[in-house]
Amino acid sequence: QVQLVESGGGLVQPGGSLRLSCAASGSIFSIYVMGWYRQAPGNQRELVATITGGGSTNYADSVKGRFTISRDNVKNTVYLQMNSLKPEDTAVYYCNARGRLRRGDDFVSWGQGTQVTVSS
Repeated sequence: QVQLVESGGGLVQPGGSLRLSCAASGSIFSIYVMGWYRQAPGNQRELVATITGGGSTNYADSVKGRFTISRDNVKNTVYLQMNSLKPEDTAVYYCNARGRLRRGDDFVSWGQGTQVTVSS
């Protein structure tokens, strides 16, 4: 009942920047946490960053100081600004949201993923 649509991935040179967006839609009452995860070939999916409805953030050590997560609670949209990108940031990036539906059930939803490739 909750759909997440991501955008903003692509190919960028090392040191470059990209901005990912993820918009949530459906029968949403509230979203507790939104976040970004990534999965590189041969690796497990890993946390990149999360943000609560109140704006508290959490980052993986590997992206601290380079990535910034932000959120528009009115639009149910989360953003990931990625600066100083490195080849090791290459992965499929997935949006995640946890919250409550209007009917009262909790939900966890994932986006379809967007490819980020950092290469010269």
